[in-house]
Amino acid sequence: MLGRFATGVTVLTVRGPQGRPAGMTASSLASVSLEPPLVSVCVDHAAELHDLIAAAPEFVVNVLDSGQEELARRFSLPHEDRFDGVGYHIGAEGQVILDGTLAHIECERHAHYPGGDHTIILGRVIGGNTRDGRPLVYFRGGYTSLA
Repeated sequence: MLGRFATGVTVLTVRGPQGRPAGMTASSLASVSLEPPLVSVCVDHAAELHDLIAAAPEFVVNVLDSGQEELARRFSLPHEDRFDGVGYHIGAEGQVILDGTLAHIECERHAHYPGGDHTIILGRVIGGNTRDGRPLVYFRGGYTSLA
């Protein structure tokens, strides 16, 4: 039933061991609170980067543009170096920010909670940026965009 619920597509990014960038595709972003500004993301326990993202003191939610389906697929599958050939930059506070996204949301980890086979991570929004464009959308098991 939830396959009929369209969601935006994001890539969560963090600094990994030795400062290397790490990231994974996620479609579970939700606004939680305006004061303080909080968002939630859910990460499957079986995800390769679960422990790294769940423990990261800061993370970035990169909201993908309709032309970034390849990035969504790349960051959703096992890959030796997901960032090889991918445009990104390091933000002022050391966050990993993908280039060309519709938006990015810089977060401090606020809390995390068990959620069945996922961990629910709350991030306190500390910065970010947006640009004009159309979002990449996940619907009925595939990627699409808004007309």
